[in-house]
Amino acid sequence: MKTNSLVECRELTKIFPGKTALDRIELTLGRGRIIGLLGPNGSGKTTLIKLINGLIRPNGGTVIIDGEAPGPYTKSQISYLPDRNYFADWMRVSDLLDLFAGFYADFDRPKAEAMCASLGIRRTDRLKEMSKGTKEKMQLILVMSRKAQLYLLDEPIAGVDPAARDYILNTIINNYNEEGTILLSTHLISDIEKILDEVVFLRNGKVIRHEAVDDIRMKEGKSIDEVFKDDFRMIPMAAQNEGVWHYDEKIG
Repeated sequence: MKTNSLVECRELTKIFPGKTALDRIELTLGRGRIIGLLGPNGSGKTTLIKLINGLIRPNGGTVIIDGEAPGPYTKSQISYLPDRNYFADWMRVSDLLDLFAGFYADFDRPKAEAMCASLGIRRTDRLKEMSKGTKEKMQLILVMSRKAQLYLLDEPIAGVDPAARDYILNTIINNYNEEGTILLSTHLISDIEKILDEVVFLRNGKVIRHEAVDDIRMKEGKSIDEVFKDDFRMIPMAAQNEGVWHYDEKIG
């Protein structure tokens, strides 16, 4: 029986040599939400996404997705967009469609083909012949053509021009399973805050804020981008480290 919680992290910890990437994370994500996972580079966003996706294992604590620990079942319920291209350049569009159709029971091939056609992407096109932006759109088409319970999108708008960002955001909000949840990581807050229901702020491997977007705006009278800048304002370090900057939490 499904519960209202789709993802539950309890004391979730991940340690890499010389760095604690996540420090006893406590986090619960519900269903049918678009959630921004926000934080500066190095805050633990990609590590959290990889732990939820079962790509790496925690050093402590647990993560549960739809009632189960990461494994074959949860992988069948998660549609994952990594922060880099992971397909071989020799592959054609038809190869990618065949791969997803054969691997994921919830893959909607007609939808993917229609989205490709709308961009002028042909079945015979090879990845090595595509621009960087078209490759990223192709990956997004594949991910969003699944009827998943959880979409994990790692920096989907980083490094693309504003027109491509608009296409990516429109593709996300118009094609995901509305009964599922999107967890979208980024540091480009102003571009995505209009589509978000909730935000999770990560700093140095800790959750420092998890709230509904409307509640934040009502309480603080600011945009999410402005609140983010307040919570993560940059201040110069001590004089002996002149020219070096670090993030400091808002006082109070």
